[in-house]
Amino acid sequence: MRVIIKVLLFPVVLALTVIVNVCRFLCHFSSILLSIVAVLFFVLALGTMALLHEVTDGIGILVLAYLISPFGIPLFASWLVERLDDFNYMLKSI
Repeated sequence: MRVIIKVLLFPVVLALTVIVNVCRFLCHFSSILLSIVAVLFFVLALGTMALLHEVTDGIGILVLAYLISPFGIPLFASWLVERLDDFNYMLKSI
């Protein structure tokens, strides 16, 4: 019975393995690009607050810079990919 379930789940496990690896690559690549953009937004926010004296706009840009930094949305995406990998590992262990 267990062998039949493994045979039936093999295509799912294979697809999940490919999806997880592609998503990991995309997360690492996008994290690098978004880090550069986050630094540019941070400099823009500092310039907005220091030169234009628009503190509320500067804080809004800082929040946006934080969200696209590696500690914001990319961290959440990496967490989701790891949960998908955990599910894949659980299917492999059946």
